[in-house]
Amino acid sequence: MKRTVFILSLLLCSFFAFAGNYNSFKVSVYTRAQEVEKMKDMHWLDSTWRVISRQVKVDKIYLETYRDMHLVPDETIRQAKEFFKNHGVEVAGGITFTIDESNNFETFCYSNPEHRKMAKHIAEYTAKYFDQFILDDFFFTSCKSDIEIKSKGKMSWSEYRMKLMTEAGKELVIKAAKSVNPNVKITIKYPNWYDHFQGLGFDLKNGPQIFDGIWTGTETRNPAGNQHLQNYLSYNIIRYYENLRPGHNGGGWVDMGGSEMGLDRYAEQLWLTLFAKAPEVTLFAYNQLLDARLEYYHPTPWQGLDTSFSYDELMKPIALPDGQSVEPTTLARAAGVTFDEVNKFIYKLGKPLGIKSYKPFHSLGDDFLQNYLGMIGLPMDMYSSFPTDQKVVLLTEQAKYDENIIDKIKFQLQRGGDVVITSSLLRAIPDKIAEIAELRCDNLKAIVNDFGNNGKSHIDILIPQVRYQTNDCWEIVSAGRPLTNGVSGYPMLLRGSYSNGNLYVLTIPDDMGNLYSLPEKVLNVYRKIMSKDLGIYIEGPSKVSLFVYDNGTFIVESFNNTPVNIRIVTTKKADHITDVIEGDVLKMNIDKKEAYGRYFFKTDSEETRSHELTLKPHSFRVFELK
Repeated sequence: MKRTVFILSLLLCSFFAFAGNYNSFKVSVYTRAQEVEKMKDMHWLDSTWRVISRQVKVDKIYLETYRDMHLVPDETIRQAKEFFKNHGVEVAGGITFTIDESNNFETFCYSNPEHRKMAKHIAEYTAKYFDQFILDDFFFTSCKSDIEIKSKGKMSWSEYRMKLMTEAGKELVIKAAKSVNPNVKITIKYPNWYDHFQGLGFDLKNGPQIFDGIWTGTETRNPAGNQHLQNYLSYNIIRYYENLRPGHNGGGWVDMGGSEMGLDRYAEQLWLTLFAKAPEVTLFAYNQLLDARLEYYHPTPWQGLDTSFSYDELMKPIALPDGQSVEPTTLARAAGVTFDEVNKFIYKLGKPLGIKSYKPFHSLGDDFLQNYLGMIGLPMDMYSSFPTDQKVVLLTEQAKYDENIIDKIKFQLQRGGDVVITSSLLRAIPDKIAEIAELRCDNLKAIVNDFGNNGKSHIDILIPQVRYQTNDCWEIVSAGRPLTNGVSGYPMLLRGSYSNGNLYVLTIPDDMGNLYSLPEKVLNVYRKIMSKDLGIYIEGPSKVSLFVYDNGTFIVESFNNTPVNIRIVTTKKADHITDVIEGDVLKMNIDKKEAYGRYFFKTDSEETRSHELTLKPHSFRVFELK
C-alpha cells in the first residue's frame, strides 16, 4: 500500500510540475531590476502585464533584485511578488552581478574586499524574499585590477579565475543565502559561449555540482553577430549542460536578438530549446516583451509558403476569455504563437539521442565545431567523459586535454567500435595517433572545390592537408582543384583499421562555415558513417538538422531560405513514418545494397528504408517510425 501511495505521489508531482499553460514545459519571463523598480507604480505594473500576458501565456516570473549597482527597494519587491501571485503566476528571484553592464559588461572583482562584501549582501537580501533565485549569466569575472593581478600570482588567468569564482559561489552566494533562508534553491545560468568559460571563471566541472540547479543560455541570435553562434547551438547546448549533471538543467533562456533577421529566427531559438526537451523556457526580458514592437522587416521572403512560423497567424487578433479580442503588438506574440504550435507535439517526443562527442572539462580546440556539424545533419550529444557504450565516438581537438586519450581510443577500437577524429586533433597529438596509424597534419594547406564522383562545391575551400602511409590508410572522400582529371588530391575523410575497429579522420576546413558548402554526396557519406548508433540519418544538402529520440520519433528541420529535398534513411525495419502533427502516414521504400570491396573499403550487405520529402524554408517536420 505504501509503495502504491509513493508511486501515485511521484505521478502527481510529475503532473503538477507541468500543470500550467502547456503540456510538458513552462514559460517564464525574466524581469531586470530596472523594470522591477518601476513596479512600485501599480498602474504601470497592471497595464504592462496585460500587454504581455494577453500575447503569451506565462507560468512563472523572475523578479531581479540587483543589477548594475541598483538594488530594488524592499517595498517594491514585496508589492510585485504579491501582484503576480494574485494573478496565478509562480514567482522567483534573480540577480545579475554586474557593476556596469554597458561598460564592456563590467563585473565584480571578487578579490576586492568591498566587492565581496557587496556580493554577499545581495545574496542575503535576495534570499529574504525568495525560496528560489537564479543568477543571470554574469557570475564570472573579467576584472584585471591591480588587486586581481596581485592575487593571481603565477597562475594562468583561467586557473585563477575558476578557483576564485568557485570559492565566491560557495561562500558569497550559496553559504550567504542559505544562512538567511536555509530552504532557498539557487540556480546558476550558464551562457552560450561554453568553449571559453574557463577564461572568465565559469567552472563546469564544479559549478553544476555546488549549485542546486543550472540554466542554459540558448540565445544564438544572428550568426553574423559578434559571437558567430550557429542556429543548432540552441539545441546542442541544452543537451551538453544536461549531461554535466543529469536532471538538474532547469531550462533554456532566449532574448530578442536575431529578430532583425525576421521573427522566425526568434521562433527557431525557442523551438530548438524545446526540441532538446528543456522543461522551461525563460523569455528575456520583461522590457523586450513590452517594448519590442512588431516591425515591417519581421516578415521574411518565404512567408506565405505555409512555413512552420507563420507571420499571418501571428498578426491575427487574439481572442480573450471574456469574448473580446486585442491586436498583437509586440514580440511577446511571436513567443505565444511559437509555444502554442510546439505544444501540439513536444510531449510526444522521447529522450534526445545523438552522436556522442567527448569534450573534457575546460578544453579548447575546434571551438563550437559540434554546432556546425549539427547544421550539416549530424545529431550531436556532447559529454565530459569518454563514451564507452557507442559504435561511433567523435573526438575534436578538445580531446587533446585528456592525457589518456590514446588508451581510450584504443579501447574503443579493440571492442569493435569506430572513432572519428578531426584533422585538428591529429595535428595536436600526432605522436599519440601514430600508435594507431602514422598520420600527419602540419601546416600544409590545399584549396579544393572538386570532390570527384561526390560533386563540386560552389566556392573554393581551404583545408589542412592530411597525409598518410599508402595502403595503411585510404581515402573514403577525396578533394582537389580539380580532382577529376587533375593531378593532386587530398583526403576529406580518411579511414584506417586497427584491431576490430576503424579510425576515421575528418578534415575540417579552416573556415568551419565552409562545411555548409560541401556537396550533398560528401555530407551523405559523413552522415552514414557517423550515425551507426542512431539507426537513422538524412541525405540532402547542408543546413538541414536531424533530431532523434529514443521512442522512434524524430524531427527534421531546414535552416535554408528556399525549399530543399531530403531523404530520410533508416536501418530499422519500419514500414512507414507518421507525421506527428498532421497524422499523415508515409510509406517507406526498401533499398537493398550488396556487400562490396573497393579501394580498401569493404561494406556489409545492407537493407535500409527511405522516404523522400521536401522541407519548406526555416521549417520542421515531426515524424514517428512505425
